[in-house]
Amino acid sequence: MLRISLGLLMLIWGVDKLLDVEHSLAVAERFYLGIGAQATVLAVLGVLEMLLGILVILGLLRRLAYTVLVLVAGATALGVWRSILDPWGWWLEGTNVLFYPSLIILASALVLWAFADQDRLSLDARRAAATVD
Repeated sequence: MLRISLGLLMLIWGVDKLLDVEHSLAVAERFYLGIGAQATVLAVLGVLEMLLGILVILGLLRRLAYTVLVLVAGATALGVWRSILDPWGWWLEGTNVLFYPSLIILASALVLWAFADQDRLSLDARRAAATVD
């Protein structure tokens, strides 16, 4: 479930970059110092994020996919660090309690990455088991 839900999140974020470009531009400007705030860059990132989501869901190329997933989740958490440290904005400005789950997403990605070898339902694991038999 963790693998599938995190993969779906990457798919949703990727689709959002393609379908709601204005929103994605605003997010890049607001949280990521304008990095990637061009429609073409966002389209490429959206496609890559969707590909990452598919790899994560299927459990393919897990070493690479989970590493990239951790990096994406880490960058997201870094982008909203104020909301993680002070979700209600008691002492930091520009926070939003709805961004606190970015920490949970990062923790989930780290768990998935750390226990990748335990996932016997991934396609990587199934392919490896098939070659042993």
